[in-house]
Amino acid sequence: MKTIQVYAGIGSNIDKVKNIKGCLNYLNDYFGEIKVSPIYQSEPVGMMGDDFYNLVVRFKTNFTIETIESKLREIEYHFGRKRNQPPHTSRTLDIDLLLFGNLIDKKHNIPREDITNYSFVLKPLCDIEPDLIHPVICEKVSILWEKFDKSKQSIQPLKSNILDNG
Repeated sequence: MKTIQVYAGIGSNIDKVKNIKGCLNYLNDYFGEIKVSPIYQSEPVGMMGDDFYNLVVRFKTNFTIETIESKLREIEYHFGRKRNQPPHTSRTLDIDLLLFGNLIDKKHNIPREDITNYSFVLKPLCDIEPDLIHPVICEKVSILWEKFDKSKQSIQPLKSNILDNG
């Protein structure tokens, strides 16, 4: 099986630093080398709660999309995520599969619509892979970010890298 580039969005608004650091360690242990975007802080969308920290990671895999989705759910559960919570509630950890190579698959929601709907997904994706071509829209992620209405959702880069301290 050929190696696939995978992109996943990560968010947390409960014990953010602990959960994100732990998630990245799990991803690195399971998939090997991962590329990590800068982390952004944003207000929750469609809910009340603390601000989120969001980022995007890239890794390579030979696993199937089903295996990847299963592993991402397993990591969420490990960090206290409960799938039976009402939608739009605070999250210990939310990991969304954004892209699986150039696959277009409605069953798996790939590519995930969040890429073009939310600044806290599109901007970190653009940071790590500006020349990536969106498989449906057929434009570079950097062009999509240029066109994005940034007045809809404010995001702020974290002033310090939470991954560097302890």
